[in-house]
Amino acid sequence: MCTDTAKLSIPRHIAIIMDGNGRWAEERGKHRLFGHKAGVDAVREVVETSRSLGVQHLTLYAFSTENWRRPEGEVSGLMTLLQSYLRSELKTMLSNDIRLCCLGEAQQLPAEVREVLEKTMAETMHCGAMVLNLALSYGGRSELVRVARSLARDCEEGRLHWKSIDEELFAGRLYSVGQPDPDLLIRTGGERRLSNFLLWQLSYAELYFTETKWPDFRRPHLIEAITAYNQRQRRFGRTGGQVLSLAVEQP
Repeated sequence: MCTDTAKLSIPRHIAIIMDGNGRWAEERGKHRLFGHKAGVDAVREVVETSRSLGVQHLTLYAFSTENWRRPEGEVSGLMTLLQSYLRSELKTMLSNDIRLCCLGEAQQLPAEVREVLEKTMAETMHCGAMVLNLALSYGGRSELVRVARSLARDCEEGRLHWKSIDEELFAGRLYSVGQPDPDLLIRTGGERRLSNFLLWQLSYAELYFTETKWPDFRRPHLIEAITAYNQRQRRFGRTGGQVLSLAVEQP
């Protein structure tokens, strides 16, 4: 693993599926919420590390649309943890120039959680060193359906002609509008699937899977993932030779 981070090319945008909290707790004979609480410490360290490394956008899959199906007690506990995290981290976000954004159906969140979320986003709106996206009540398929309905409505009402719909227009209506697509996706906990996360935005992301469960994921693990990312050749449809030629031509 590369320990000299100055030699690493830092991804502009990292997305993380924070998986394994519940299993981590169960392995220790604890309730699943014990794992989620431990996971908050991992969030803090990863956010701080990302900021110090120069990551410009960090997206954390915090709560999916499917997570609403979990036991009521676990969902309630997760909402309480989210509310507590937002309150406790506002000062840190401001001092580190981190802007908070939400990707997902925020209106589905409990009113008291939504109030704290909106307050935190408003107070950090001017921050520009890093964007921290929390994917909350988020589902990739529902996001795409939402965009399709929006475009269809505009066509039906005469504001848009269907022939003008292209990838740029479509992307302009995603939750992540104005932000670059993730360069690197990290999934902890040993599973190897996208789980309905950023299905459009991850089209060309490098995928990195680790057995490490989220509560144990710390700065060295993040650097290890970025080191693996540096060993990939991102071709975007070109040949390897073309990529090398373009690199040589860069001033």
